[in-house]
Amino acid sequence: ILQDPSNQKCGRKKTVSFSSMPSEKKISSASDCISFMQAGCELKKVRPNSRIYNRFFTLDPDLQALRWEPSKKDLEKAKLDISAIKEIRLGKNTETFRNNGLADQISEDCALSVIHGENYESLDLVANSADVANIWVSGLRYLVSRSKQPLDLMESSHDTPRFAWLKTVFEAADVDGNGIMLEDTSVELIKKLNPTLKESKIRLKFKEIQKSKEKLTTRVTKEEFCEVFSELCTRPEVYFLLVQISKNKEYLDANDLMLFLEAEQGVTHITEEMCLDIIRRYELSQEGRSKGFLAIDGFTQYLLSPECDIFDPEHKKVVQDMTQPLSHYYINASHNTYLIEDQLRGPADINGYVRALKMSCRSIELDVCDGPDNEPLVCNRNNMTSPLPFRNVIEVINKLAFFASEYPLILCLGNHCSLQQQKVVVQHMKKVFGNKLYTEAPLSSEVYLPSPEKLKMKIIVKGKKLPSDQDVLEGEVTDEDEEAEISRRLSEDFSREPKLIWLCRELSDLVSLCKSVQYKDFETSMRAQNYWEMCSFSEAEASRIANESPEDFVNYNKRFLSRVYPSAMRIDSSNLNPQDFWNCGCQIVAMNYQTPGPMMDLHTGWFLQNGGCGYVLRPSVMREEVSYFSANTKGIVPGVSPQVLHVKIISGQNFPKPKGACAKGDVIDPYVCIEVHGIPADCTEQRTKTVQQNSDNPIFDESFEFQINLPELAMIRFVVLDDDYIGDEFIGQYTIPLECLQPGYRHIPLRSFVGDIMEHVTLFVHIAITNRSGGGKAQKRSLSVRIGKKAREYTMLRNTGLKTIDDIFKLAVHPLREATDMRENMQNAMVSVKELCGLPPIASLKQCILTLSSRLVSGDNAPSVTLSMRDAFPYLEPLGTVPDVQKKVLAAYDLV
Repeated sequence: ILQDPSNQKCGRKKTVSFSSMPSEKKISSASDCISFMQAGCELKKVRPNSRIYNRFFTLDPDLQALRWEPSKKDLEKAKLDISAIKEIRLGKNTETFRNNGLADQISEDCALSVIHGENYESLDLVANSADVANIWVSGLRYLVSRSKQPLDLMESSHDTPRFAWLKTVFEAADVDGNGIMLEDTSVELIKKLNPTLKESKIRLKFKEIQKSKEKLTTRVTKEEFCEVFSELCTRPEVYFLLVQISKNKEYLDANDLMLFLEAEQGVTHITEEMCLDIIRRYELSQEGRSKGFLAIDGFTQYLLSPECDIFDPEHKKVVQDMTQPLSHYYINASHNTYLIEDQLRGPADINGYVRALKMSCRSIELDVCDGPDNEPLVCNRNNMTSPLPFRNVIEVINKLAFFASEYPLILCLGNHCSLQQQKVVVQHMKKVFGNKLYTEAPLSSEVYLPSPEKLKMKIIVKGKKLPSDQDVLEGEVTDEDEEAEISRRLSEDFSREPKLIWLCRELSDLVSLCKSVQYKDFETSMRAQNYWEMCSFSEAEASRIANESPEDFVNYNKRFLSRVYPSAMRIDSSNLNPQDFWNCGCQIVAMNYQTPGPMMDLHTGWFLQNGGCGYVLRPSVMREEVSYFSANTKGIVPGVSPQVLHVKIISGQNFPKPKGACAKGDVIDPYVCIEVHGIPADCTEQRTKTVQQNSDNPIFDESFEFQINLPELAMIRFVVLDDDYIGDEFIGQYTIPLECLQPGYRHIPLRSFVGDIMEHVTLFVHIAITNRSGGGKAQKRSLSVRIGKKAREYTMLRNTGLKTIDDIFKLAVHPLREATDMRENMQNAMVSVKELCGLPPIASLKQCILTLSSRLVSGDNAPSVTLSMRDAFPYLEPLGTVPDVQKKVLAAYDLV
């Protein structure tokens, strides 16, 4: 039971969870939690001395105490009064858990602690599953908050705001006013309230109720309608969350929602009015909307809404600096754009261009050859059937060039025409594109290409050019397109001279910023290449360079554009991994848009950022003249703060059966893989356990963490797979750049294999990103203090060998060390505050202050501290005597 799923490589080992819920009945209210606790269950009791005992825990029938057995103590001692409980924590957030040698084997999501007594002692427990832990935490929190009020609220769940709303829904549909309704009408009604439910499931639930009550009629009463709706439409994981953030009520008010949005969801500048507006828009009951509270159904709708999307809305518009040179951006590029099938057999198809341009592709390819009647054609030269008239293709390009993005479009022209038809190509382009064509001669006084901002709404032609010093109307140039490379590779004589082709002056003059040249080596390029010249690399050649001289490749790409195209051996038009070349700074990595799969997912996901405009600014470490970067770095990248990504996979919703699965029932056994893509040091994947036979709402409740050394290049891919498959295992995926992740509780909209969003198919997760010291596995305190100073990694400076420069930079060594110390000391102080507040490493300062504030109020609501400003810092000063536990927290807060 105590296996840590994070140690398992994806796909290696099947781990299966048999416990979805303790009983078949789902938890949908506080009274469900109480009933479960009164029936009792086995929990593991963790002692500071590393011992773990199995004990059976129950809640007294009168709800006044928690008891456990067997125990050496007499029965009166083996109990804990509810009135003595101070707080209940979920997760391994006490000294006992932090110092217990076996703590690593205990799942974070199954651990809970009951803090009691004036000295804040802890009773530390481990449940058999995250669900059971959630029930105890929710039930106990509810009891503790209720112990300050009369307990009549406990008796029934029939007077909750939700039931009041459901009754009004029932009454509105009950036209005769008899208080009963046809089963068909009830099914329709529930389906209308929750469109994701399957009709068969609703009918089955009604049949169960009829059977349990031995009813002969299929008519449905108001109570039965409410019961079926609550059972089918309550997601336990959302219910537990609601109880936790509503201070143990069964609904949220504007203040609860405000604290949730600020402390958990990372929303800034939120006001009470904005929260009331959310409540008015999402609460389903009239009463809730007028009184300003959000019950479980409205809260579920809100969490599923676009407002809680995992993708940061800031990145849905252009947010990056677009005034840098063109070579400083990754550019969304397509390979053989005219294909919609594989490159060997596929005919040319105009839809290839339509699709690419609508997906904000900014570099497209045209292979042009002679056609009949002096009209050039665009065609796949491996398959001359159905060629496309060149003129039609560029008319479509002209219409859609700036449909999805106003930034420049690069046309990679593969010219296989006679001189006569080359002139027709030029006439058509000038006529159709007009002043969109960028033909200004590059300035030799510049060192870098112009920016995307400066080239807005321009079409740039990439191709061969005649030497500018020769005043000729036509001439021979080397043909170094992909086919030439293929024929060179296939011939034995690899060093064969490249083929020459004729080029007319008019076509040569259309090329200005993207002149195609042959790559020889970096030394030659750095010495002789002009900034407006660019090289194309085959996948094999680019891979070799990336492995042999990654730093030189990054430096080269600071000034020049590089285009990488897939290997000619990929006759099925499969895709290369674009990340391998982005890591070296290559801007134009051409993808076969017609071939879906993991590589295309990465490409599509990457270009969702920056408003989906097709241009993504590269990390500064790849742009700055003075920086020196190799993607193969092991560990920390100089000048970049590493981050820790914490992901909790909570549950899934409405998973479909894999598309290509052979004949088997509708049942699936889903599990989730989390893949991190980026520089090699960051690439990793982990998987959850498998949930047996549940596609509607499988509960995973598993937490993972990943250290990310270069966050700007990292992408996360969530993949849902079926463990019980015949043929096809793929259920859905979503790929997102790390920089676009929103923190907090989020629903991920899953995409199908071909990349379409699937309606109502989601993954519910919690995301947090911390800096390295603020998160990660908690070390034993004494140890971390001892090694703290020694293990620090300070920024080092590399000598250039030029004395004057080295002497100037030496002055920076001391301030850099001081800054590192300051940052590390601050982060260590924060870790102490979080631990003393009983919060996990992923907690924010806001959550610490919230926890602290509830502790620092005495029984009669009088504050025990005062806030005073000194040296512009908000200090907390005790009023009178404060218990030792609180003194420690205040001291840690002072240190921060």
